[in-house]
Amino acid sequence: MFIVSFPYALLQGGYWTLLSITVVAAICTHTSRIIVKCLYEDDACGNQVRVRRSYVDIANRVWGPNFGGVLLTLAQVIELFMTCILYILVSGELLHGCFRSRDISLATWTVISTVPLLPCVFLQSIRRVSYLSFWCTVTHMIINVIIVVYCFTQVSRWHWDQMPVEINIWEFPISLGIIVFSYTSQIFVPTLEGSMRDPKRFTRVLYCTHISATVIKSLFAYVCFLTWGKETMEVITNNLKQPGFKIAVDLVLVLKALLSYPLPYFATVEIIEQECLNPQSPFCIPSCINDQRKLKPWTVVIRVLLVIASMLLAVFLPHFSTLMGLVGSFTGTMLSLVCPCYFYLHIHGGRLYWYEKLVNWVILFLGVAVGGTGMYYSGLALHHAMNDNPSLITTVNITELGY
Repeated sequence: MFIVSFPYALLQGGYWTLLSITVVAAICTHTSRIIVKCLYEDDACGNQVRVRRSYVDIANRVWGPNFGGVLLTLAQVIELFMTCILYILVSGELLHGCFRSRDISLATWTVISTVPLLPCVFLQSIRRVSYLSFWCTVTHMIINVIIVVYCFTQVSRWHWDQMPVEINIWEFPISLGIIVFSYTSQIFVPTLEGSMRDPKRFTRVLYCTHISATVIKSLFAYVCFLTWGKETMEVITNNLKQPGFKIAVDLVLVLKALLSYPLPYFATVEIIEQECLNPQSPFCIPSCINDQRKLKPWTVVIRVLLVIASMLLAVFLPHFSTLMGLVGSFTGTMLSLVCPCYFYLHIHGGRLYWYEKLVNWVILFLGVAVGGTGMYYSGLALHHAMNDNPSLITTVNITELGY
């Protein structure tokens, strides 16, 4: 959902935003690649052998199982579960905006948008999740094409002279956070690489996806900004004035949000079940799957409760999106920028050249700076939101869509 706020990010940073999109993509490609390298060790013959399965296994290797595993598991579950809540929240808000005249409350639309997500409790394979993610990508491309084509129909009215050169120091840090979070895939990297038929092609896939994402995001943001200039809103679909056209686009966005939900939901369930099924875990429970490879009834109940919990938090916590931005500024940058570089330096640092070490240390400190800045501005927005200060409404909306 973050891409709909990219044009507004250009309003805050101009060409610096476009540069940030490219630089962040390059950094996140690097951190995803080194996370995969941390899964492997050299055997006695010098061959690469996959000795770890997950991000948590890497943390256990560096920090020990009593601290590393618990910390990384907690951070991953928080980030993934909050992402699930965000998709439900955004779906409800979009439906409420489309049918505001029906006199149905936002809470009711949030509940309605959750109903199609209940079948997610039966997901057991990353392959099925990937099918849903594929159709999520299709709807994503449909939105891009529709809006970009509309923008090109307005080319005679483009605002070439309104692209800012300076940076809005108060809002650009949050826009930068949107850009960083839009590339966060490090949590899923070990599972995706391990599920490939030919893991050796993972690096090629990583480069192709990040390059294409950078081109699409930059083109979308630039074209949309030229179309509306300084009138660009936080959510670019709000700039569409034709009611029927806007409703159609928002409904496709709802479909995209709902199709985005299964991946973080499945990852959350998988992490929790793996941790609980670990014999060394104090929360060890019996297997969740019976002899016929089907989920046990109590497992289905727990998964349903997880969906309901994400819905209730989206409905009843009034400033949850801002709080999520605060927590996400920490977990997102730590899991995507700081931890990969730190783990890589710890595990393979003895074999790296000095310039490779320097690159990873620079990214590590950059992640700390971006995370700290995002936490400050998100915390400021949360403080004002809790005190019902309307001047921070713009910041709150950007934060919730960015994360």
